[in-house]
Amino acid sequence: MSLSGRVALVTGGGRGIGRAIAERLAEGGARVVVTGRTTSELDAVAAALGGVAIPMDLADRASTDAAIARIRDEVGPVDLLVNNAGASESAPVERTTDELWDAMLAVNATSAFRLTRAFLPLMIVRGFGRIVNIASNAGLTGYAYTSAYCAAKHAVVGMTRAIAAEIGKTGVTINAVCPGWTATRMVDEAVQRIVKKTGRDGADATSALVAMSPQKRLIEPREVAHLVFALCQEDARGIHGQAIAIDGGQVLA
Repeated sequence: MSLSGRVALVTGGGRGIGRAIAERLAEGGARVVVTGRTTSELDAVAAALGGVAIPMDLADRASTDAAIARIRDEVGPVDLLVNNAGASESAPVERTTDELWDAMLAVNATSAFRLTRAFLPLMIVRGFGRIVNIASNAGLTGYAYTSAYCAAKHAVVGMTRAIAAEIGKTGVTINAVCPGWTATRMVDEAVQRIVKKTGRDGADATSALVAMSPQKRLIEPREVAHLVFALCQEDARGIHGQAIAIDGGQVLA
């Protein structure tokens, strides 16, 4: 299964799930463009993969637009768009400020929409494209103290399904991948929040997250990358408009 000749754009590609996806797509033959806010991480990934690093702050529309223009000018058409970058914050609903709500929607949902809108038209013209939105199983269910994050991830799933209905005859597919708790910095930050708010130690807090999965383990970034790689294949053209959970069976959608 080769992606030779394909150009892939992976947002948040400097670490965690994004880096694992970039590595897997490059291993499959794609030329990979990684974007994010931490230049040193992006440069390291691009150098290791023979790819391209372009800084992009998805919370800043001007930064995003400038990066889109650079990709078009310096790289050319994008065949595989992986909207991976995201952010997570938690708070009880009464302490979920307008700023927190807006930030979660902007980074997790609006950015994926704007990048899809930017690169989809040329995919349609060329008759091929794969768009994979990294959502979360929080986009398939609800979790306490994360109303803004859950709303944003539900928005990603809804957007994916709506666009899928619109572009079904074009040769382009769009799907959402919905990981559960994954062994990344985001889990480390969640553990730190649990420790701070509850007084539990770090091992106990981690065990509480692990216990949510029927498999009693965290998902590994490479597992998510494997699914994304599969969805990018020519033979995956019948998988369209789906929200695919990868969480050890935690959410049965």
